[in-house]
Amino acid sequence: MNCKYFVNTDCEYFPCHTGIPKDSFNCLFCYCPLYPLGDKCGGVFSFDAEGIKDCSACAIPHEKDSYEMIIKCLKEKN
Repeated sequence: MNCKYFVNTDCEYFPCHTGIPKDSFNCLFCYCPLYPLGDKCGGVFSFDAEGIKDCSACAIPHEKDSYEMIIKCLKEKN
């Protein structure tokens, strides 16, 4: 069993990001585990006027082959 990739085409938000082919869209990290790293996450983001991080332009957690990169990044930050 491979737990690095999961897709849920029945999700009401699928696909929640554009630019990734539906056959390689990864739903495993529906909530990005890199979000709490703030500006050190390595993704594409901005902050709104209230200082809220907006990751809507980032698809890193949903790319099929991002699992290893995310796990490595989390290990390095701890």
